[in-house]
Amino acid sequence: MSAFKAACVQLNSGNDLAANLQAIAAAVREAAAQGAHFILLPEYAALLDGSGRVMRDHSFAEDVHPALEECRKLARETASWLLVGSLTIKIDDARMANRSYLLSPDGTVVAHYDKIHMFDVTLPSGKVIRESSAYQPGNRAVIASTPWGLLGMTVCYDLRFPQLFRALSRAGAQFLAVPASFQRETGVAHWHALLRARAIENLAYVFAPAMCGEHPGNRSTYGHSLIIDPWGKIVAELGAEPGICYAEINPSEVERVRTMLPSLTHDCAFEAPAAP
Repeated sequence: MSAFKAACVQLNSGNDLAANLQAIAAAVREAAAQGAHFILLPEYAALLDGSGRVMRDHSFAEDVHPALEECRKLARETASWLLVGSLTIKIDDARMANRSYLLSPDGTVVAHYDKIHMFDVTLPSGKVIRESSAYQPGNRAVIASTPWGLLGMTVCYDLRFPQLFRALSRAGAQFLAVPASFQRETGVAHWHALLRARAIENLAYVFAPAMCGEHPGNRSTYGHSLIIDPWGKIVAELGAEPGICYAEINPSEVERVRTMLPSLTHDCAFEAPAAP
């Protein structure tokens, strides 16, 4: 497989869809102008508000979603592979899917993935988030073909569930996408460690485009978009502000590392522990 240039876009989206789409378009065009072949956007790329009601009010059915159509046009315009980290897709009057899309350079939806794991937590500050109150979780893992190899698709909180990443890698994924809007409180403590662990465990490249900054509805995200190689080395990183990070990706590095350390072939079946 030939080498390629990947770009992770870091955004500070709010609840103004038109303004967010302008920021997305500018970033995708800039990344393409810098020679990126694969451009990745974060979770909630087109709209982010801490209010579930606001997110529902600004969700659309897939076939009429203005952000998806705009991103399909951008993929065609820039002749780039584009990962739309996620959009809120209206399922019914009460529920949404948090759905990630992989687009080919002709604007075709090659694959989509609905976030499986719902972020139902109480943060150290005491703030309570119940993603399951507004979102319908997905129920299938997804890998997709690209010109450079297989991509495993995940979204944000999925990062804390290594069994999903193992399943993707055992199915052949050489690259793992983790678009996110990671909370600042948890990001400071866990973001880098978890992403490096997923790369090391699965001997795969990890692409993690992230949201950053303050958002409407009392939402704060950590930023620090990362690209990590199959040995766990951070090869590109952003800080806390919007921007784009780039890395040259060599798919043969995945094969080299997996041959040297073939842990994906060493998984063993075992009995679960009995409760004491």
